[in-house]
Amino acid sequence: MTARRRTMSEQAADAAVDQACRMLRLPTIRARFPDVAEQAIRDQMSYRVFMAELLLAECDDRARRRSERRIKAAAFPREKSLRAFDFDANPNIDPATIHTLATSDWVKRGEPLCLIGDSGTGKSHLLIALGTEAAMAGYRVKYALATKLVNELVEAADEMILSKTIARYGRVDLLMIDELGYMELDRRGAEMLFQVLTEREEKNSIAIASNESFSGWTKTFTDPRLCAAIVDRLTYKGTIIETGTDSYRLAHSRG
Repeated sequence: MTARRRTMSEQAADAAVDQACRMLRLPTIRARFPDVAEQAIRDQMSYRVFMAELLLAECDDRARRRSERRIKAAAFPREKSLRAFDFDANPNIDPATIHTLATSDWVKRGEPLCLIGDSGTGKSHLLIALGTEAAMAGYRVKYALATKLVNELVEAADEMILSKTIARYGRVDLLMIDELGYMELDRRGAEMLFQVLTEREEKNSIAIASNESFSGWTKTFTDPRLCAAIVDRLTYKGTIIETGTDSYRLAHSRG
């Protein structure tokens, strides 16, 4: 075997590397090997450096693909990034606070985040962008519109799988609920949403975006005690960011 390897031609060696990469499921090494091998010859790399270059390329590509899968699993309705957010257009939002949140340490600690403000002030943009940062940092993220989440819970209850559905939402590291407060919820729907929040309390993070201040949430959660309990779940040890009332989206359109 050793003798055959010593007499192996360059063409045979390339074919062997290609076959081995397929068997070991190393697609990046398989794709990058020819170029890195040529570069190793030009730069006179040692065997160790050559191997390190290939392995690091495989690791980097796997990390990128994992991030892409987590972002896809989050089910964001559109792509949003912090780089694209116009902080100058909304002076109510402190860039330092947002960039601190972008580290996702709050997700690690299981803390909540509330974005409160009128339509067009950047709530959903920040919600999706921070969720994307968390997914890229390795956390399991799930995005849902409040009404769709409640409808799913009601359907799950009718199909006798409510506990299973609540447990599924309880397992993700970060649950993001958008447009909370846009529509009134009946008591049954509100109680089911409360069960989801309770399942996650002080264990896994939750982030919400709402166009209503907390004092106006009684229009969404008509039971005052339940409303107070939900607000408590969403604010305890959490971060509250008020995005204001001036729509920079409308200002941009006018401009």
